[in-house]
Amino acid sequence: MEATILSDLWQVGGPGFTSPDDAAVYLVRFGEKAAIVDAGCGNGNESLKSNVDKYLPVGVEIEYLFLTHCHFDHTGGAEAVRDEYGCKIVCSALDAVYLEGGDSEVTAASWYGSRMPPLAIDVKIEKDEQAFQVGDGRMTAHQWPGHSPGSMVYTTEMEGQTILFGQDVHGPIHPSLLSDPIIYQSSLRKLLTFDADILCEGHFGIYRGKETVRSFIQSFVV
Repeated sequence: MEATILSDLWQVGGPGFTSPDDAAVYLVRFGEKAAIVDAGCGNGNESLKSNVDKYLPVGVEIEYLFLTHCHFDHTGGAEAVRDEYGCKIVCSALDAVYLEGGDSEVTAASWYGSRMPPLAIDVKIEKDEQAFQVGDGRMTAHQWPGHSPGSMVYTTEMEGQTILFGQDVHGPIHPSLLSDPIIYQSSLRKLLTFDADILCEGHFGIYRGKETVRSFIQSFVV
């Protein structure tokens, strides 16, 4: 599978990269610093490390692990990533409650026949939007609730393009996940305003071109 999205942006986790149960994991580099978006279930940690090491030169520090939401296929491997790279884990304050509490139902760990061990969150985002300086670039977190109580998306600018890390644009919406279908629809409409050039999704791959990205998001709007 093709890992390179842009010259400093790669997919390093997900089916075909790490474990079949993993959601997509992305690595983004900004000069001498880097960040990872999501961490998979944790069953493919050795493969994830190998993939990261393949693209990141020695000496480039991974500063942040940005979690899009609390679900196990995105967060089960977070502690291992922090242990390996010494990075700070970032998550919305709303979803941090279920991660730090080790809630295996709301995090959907039980869907994977597993349990969610309590995960300490280093940076809990409460604002609607919060920017993070990463090396010579910037990642911006945006509250995007609906799929989970505290889902987030992240945006950055690279090579003149707006990159959107919208990991579970497609949902699903389920009562055990404390999803809210009305808020989810509002959040989808918010995504359309970002006018992204590239969408890095959690389970459906990479979408390129403003119209292609818009069409994918629009397909879930009712």
